[in-house]
Amino acid sequence: MRCAVFVVTDGGLEIARQLFANLSGDSIDIFVKKTRILPSDMNESERAAMRTYGTLAQAVAETFKSYDALIFITAIGIAVRMIAPHIKSKLSDPAVIEIDERGGHTVSILSGHVGGANALTLKIADALKNEPIITTATDVNNLIAPDSLAPMLGLRPTPKPMIEVVNGAILEKKIVAWYIDSRMKRREFFRTKLARYGIAADVVDVSSFAPDAPAVLITDDERMKMDGVLFMVPRRLIAGIGCRRGATMDEIRAALIDAVESIGQDVAAVSEMASTTKKSDEAGLLELAKSLGIDIKFFENDIMQETIDKYHLNESSFVKKNIGIGNVCEAAALSAAGEKGGRWAMGKAKYAKVTVALLWEK
Repeated sequence: MRCAVFVVTDGGLEIARQLFANLSGDSIDIFVKKTRILPSDMNESERAAMRTYGTLAQAVAETFKSYDALIFITAIGIAVRMIAPHIKSKLSDPAVIEIDERGGHTVSILSGHVGGANALTLKIADALKNEPIITTATDVNNLIAPDSLAPMLGLRPTPKPMIEVVNGAILEKKIVAWYIDSRMKRREFFRTKLARYGIAADVVDVSSFAPDAPAVLITDDERMKMDGVLFMVPRRLIAGIGCRRGATMDEIRAALIDAVESIGQDVAAVSEMASTTKKSDEAGLLELAKSLGIDIKFFENDIMQETIDKYHLNESSFVKKNIGIGNVCEAAALSAAGEKGGRWAMGKAKYAKVTVALLWEK
């Protein structure tokens, strides 16, 4: 996840630095007031992660839709007031987390399930060795809610009102059956994944499907509607790819497979590839897209630079010198997502001749 960490005091900055040093697998940008003098012992990577703001309210307004998670090292009241004007839906809002000024507690505030705040809260608490506070009813009762599984499986729950219905039934210890549409190419993938969480899902012919409500159905048919059923629809997974000149299809494929497996998926989950127009003649990229049977989109550098600026993406001076922009794979993935935006499944990963970033489209 891409995390924006907001600090207002010296003590908050020290906690943010601990988080930067110890939170593995997530990218962190630290937002400080522009008048703050940074500690002299900061290393190069820490300084590269620093962002400045004039007012906290303005910083939150600019980042609410461009980061996967907002982390406030402030009083919880400050965090709530800052995010209040921007909250829209649990299906699209970023994760919001608060850490107290002494670093003793990590609190999940918003988007605990679909947005991943609860899982990130536990991860941060482990990194900082403090106490996680999660108040979601299913979590405190040690029950598995479908919308909490959704981000781990790359699924989008719909319609929204059925989330509350299903979770309410689970809290009341009612049986909520899971099903998988037999038309899905990846039906065995999802059945195996659910089994790891102790969930047995029947593969069914939806033409004669009449379950006892409430129920959960994994399907890639977004047109389906059925009373009493929560649909779990696979999100589009966009692979942003950068590569050295002449990288072969096998080299790019190996990097992509490793990347998707690292997030618990398989290469069949990839819906689209994206890169810069500077790579539009790369045979390896074109051959891989054809082999996988998916589209690949190429974006002009000026479009990608706008994306880099909008999402505060880190840039490599070496890459910028060679192709004109300092970030390819992340900027390409976000450019492909367009106005819908997305949540990072994995930020930039470097391989021998390839870089890969994976983005779930919202």
